[in-house]
Amino acid sequence: MMPNTRPPPPPEITTAVFSEPWQAHALAMTLQLHERGVFTWPEWAEALAAEITSAQTAGDPDDGSTYYTHWLNTLEKLVISRQIGTPAQIHSLEHAWEAAALRTPHGQPIELVDTDLHHLVTL
Repeated sequence: MMPNTRPPPPPEITTAVFSEPWQAHALAMTLQLHERGVFTWPEWAEALAAEITSAQTAGDPDDGSTYYTHWLNTLEKLVISRQIGTPAQIHSLEHAWEAAALRTPHGQPIELVDTDLHHLVTL
């Protein structure tokens, strides 16, 4: 590369990075937990690899379509094993998000409100 020249821009992304919004949310939660020191990237990679291997052993098609399901399962397992949350809390949050999604008009951001969280189990 010649001095004072910039590299060419990256190629334009023509496909969606995430096929569903929850996948982006799972990634964002993982980044936040890593930034807070809940796990290191090598710990994350090991846990995700174990989850994928377990799923493949159980018959997962290994075609990429379930990657973020494995990602979310890994995230849930780490949250539970690191005692940040319990299975009951995760289950309660699933219902809270479902309720929020049902009342949200298409195309609008889904937001949790206090009434969604009234049944949330605490530690």
